[in-house]
Amino acid sequence: MNIYVVKSGDTLWSISRQFNTEISQISYGNQLKNVNILVIGQSLLIPEKNKEYIVQPGDTLSAISQKVNIGIQELIDFNQLTNPSRLYIGQLVVLPYYTHIVKKGDTLYTISYNYKVSLQDILNANDISNPSLIYPDQKIRIPNKRKTIEVNSYITQTGASGVAEVTGLGIYFTYLTPFTYSIKEDGSISNLNDAGLIAAAESNNVDPLLVLTNYSGSMFDSDLAAAILRDESLQETLIANLLKTMETKGYKGVNFDFEYVYPQDREHYNQFLRKVVKDFKPKGYKVSTALAPKLKEEQKGLLYEAHDYKAHGEIVDFVVLMTYEWGWAGGRPWAIAPINEVKKVLNYAVSVIPPDKILMGVPLYGRDWKVPWVDGTFAKTVSPVEAVEMAGKYGVRIQYNTEYQAPFFRYWDETGQQHEVWFEDSRSIQAKHKTLDEYKLRGLSYWVLGSAFPQNWVLQHAGYRVAKSE
Repeated sequence: MNIYVVKSGDTLWSISRQFNTEISQISYGNQLKNVNILVIGQSLLIPEKNKEYIVQPGDTLSAISQKVNIGIQELIDFNQLTNPSRLYIGQLVVLPYYTHIVKKGDTLYTISYNYKVSLQDILNANDISNPSLIYPDQKIRIPNKRKTIEVNSYITQTGASGVAEVTGLGIYFTYLTPFTYSIKEDGSISNLNDAGLIAAAESNNVDPLLVLTNYSGSMFDSDLAAAILRDESLQETLIANLLKTMETKGYKGVNFDFEYVYPQDREHYNQFLRKVVKDFKPKGYKVSTALAPKLKEEQKGLLYEAHDYKAHGEIVDFVVLMTYEWGWAGGRPWAIAPINEVKKVLNYAVSVIPPDKILMGVPLYGRDWKVPWVDGTFAKTVSPVEAVEMAGKYGVRIQYNTEYQAPFFRYWDETGQQHEVWFEDSRSIQAKHKTLDEYKLRGLSYWVLGSAFPQNWVLQHAGYRVAKSE
């Protein structure tokens, strides 16, 4: 998958000619509403011809199979399609292999090197017993190798729109975590209208995880967490209620997101997690936690001190690092997840937690601040699609900060108010993928579904295969 940044004078036609691909493959892959409107600085995903195919209106898997000359079942298996009849416009179908036509002077060793695919994989894909025996014009299958990762997605929308999104995007998830169930002071838990989400997850072979927080009203409650973590009898009641809810609803595990826990409850939290794992593991349930983005063990602040990275890494199956919200709604304009700051968190995290237990948090949204920023004001949350449309509406260029690996722009609205917008695009997501690979992490965790960002799913599917439960 190529990424192209729009320059002055570009048209979709000229870009398609440059990459020798169809205009429709670019327009549908990026889900462009108007093919005649491009924004300078906008990033576009360009599918690689004969390696990737974007679903267009009227396409069926049978028609795509004939077009790319690859069997239907091979496409189903490689793309992890749980319902082959359910394709959507703009969906990426990755081909399990592409063809190299042998030229004079080629050897399988040079072909292997040039495509960065192992010689043995090429031999296996072509049933070649003697690597020395190839000839000009011979067609060699080059297998398309992708790394397998786990992917978690949080979702707050429990209604029809949320169910529809999970139904459409579920092939890209390992876990779905509906937000949120909350603890109560008597050890009971709140309810959540999650039946539709769980059914949609299961239809895509996605494991739903119950998210449990110390949320009260509209914020995290330190006293509520303390009431449970300091009382062993209440913990037993809570664990029993959790198990009952999970068994009834069909959850496959739990994700604890206890935030703003008092520092003196740090070891209480660790001990509680040990109890949960002891009771849950024999039943086959996964246990995970969400952790604030710490830079060092002794980091001060109510958000950080009770989160014991080393202990969580030892106790639970995996952790979600909430590596986002540097550019938070009530703060100054900034990238939501500046990659240099994310790496500082990871540098500490991997020193005390096994990398294969870490899901790196990734935001699916951006924010629009009024500037000059005034303390006490709040930014508006926007989707990446909305951000690009906004830049186009106000006729401004999208810029890219290479230190933060994030796009941004400024504009003046109709009232004369200036704004600054930071968001995510294919370049910033690619930077996060490279970071995932560099640190050899378990996978990604998205916050939060409900924000239009088609490039994210195309780019993820182009680069990774998603781990699914057996």
